[in-house]
Amino acid sequence: MRVYFGVCGVGLGHVGRCTPVARKLLERGDEVLFSTYSDACDYVRREGLPLREAPPIYFAVKPDGTVDFRQTTAYPGIFSTFIFLNQLRAELEFMKGFKPDFVVSDSRVSSILAAKLLGVPVVTVLNLYRVRIPRERRFLRLAQIADGGILTVVGMVWNMGEEVLIPDFPSPYTLSVNNLGIPPWRESKVRLIGPIIQVKPSDLPSRGEIREKFGVGEDELFIFVSISGPSREKGYFISVMKDLVRKFPSDYRVVMSIAEPNSLEEPVREGNVTIYPWLHNRFEFLKACDVVVSRAGLGTISQAICYGKPLVLIPTPSHTEQFHNAERAEALKLGKVLDQRGLCYERLVTAVEDVLTEPYRRRVEEVQREASKYDAIETMIEVISNHGKA
Repeated sequence: MRVYFGVCGVGLGHVGRCTPVARKLLERGDEVLFSTYSDACDYVRREGLPLREAPPIYFAVKPDGTVDFRQTTAYPGIFSTFIFLNQLRAELEFMKGFKPDFVVSDSRVSSILAAKLLGVPVVTVLNLYRVRIPRERRFLRLAQIADGGILTVVGMVWNMGEEVLIPDFPSPYTLSVNNLGIPPWRESKVRLIGPIIQVKPSDLPSRGEIREKFGVGEDELFIFVSISGPSREKGYFISVMKDLVRKFPSDYRVVMSIAEPNSLEEPVREGNVTIYPWLHNRFEFLKACDVVVSRAGLGTISQAICYGKPLVLIPTPSHTEQFHNAERAEALKLGKVLDQRGLCYERLVTAVEDVLTEPYRRRVEEVQREASKYDAIETMIEVISNHGKA
């Protein structure tokens, strides 16, 4: 079978959850091709998977990484339509050349439409069904009406595929529940399949063995700082976090990953802090650590929970999806949320100490047990096999 992956290229979360599915398909003798753009291209190249680079779609950010909705929406109408049509044209060209038997669209409207135009079965993978767009008060009502029309059309496109697969925990532990808002009449195609985890905790040596490998004592607090997101968005945050973790007590061992897939894997060590441009074995660090400090992308939160680790979450300012993910994780008592705008050493240390208390640990272990019941990769392979043309 020939399987085409049309993947959103903003950040690495979307492509990171599609590559393990692609590798499973390759293991059984299928062919795969990725279409993506921006940061995700470096990830696919590093994985050594076939790639076609699609025209990019960006959103603007301020110097501190805050999403700049005013600049993002400064060139609407004809300009944005041209960008989308250019991406649709590219998808049609790539698919005609590859001749897929099945298309996986991870949050890509253009991939769904191209597949439907070519008569190829397609499944949608997403965790953001309904986008909430912040608006200024001026012309607010008119803007909301326009947004409502656009989002209604996008919602219709999501449901054009055979199924809509959401890589999140089923109720009552759904993290992206506030980002979904799926109308009841469209729920028949929607399925929550659990997080897509490339490496399960049971696939690795014990926590003690890994800590010994990394030279971390049992009496040391091991903190894994995982900084993900688009390159243009995370530069300021990386600088802030470097300054803060350098102040941690000497018995805190810190590993920070800044997730740059096109970088050489040469760590920089400063006392008890080690900074990696890229980690090929991030799951070992997840298993060995005591707590995860990160942005609030669904993939990072889900991985930490599947490994039984409490979280300190610092959402990207004005990033509504991350804000709702973080808010939900805190409501479920899986971690604490800090605002980047008021972030300081005292608040960060206090939050780390809080989530290491027994109530948080017990709650994370409870959800971890629930997560172990699902195998999202196998579910996706089954969906592709059942709906594919071959």
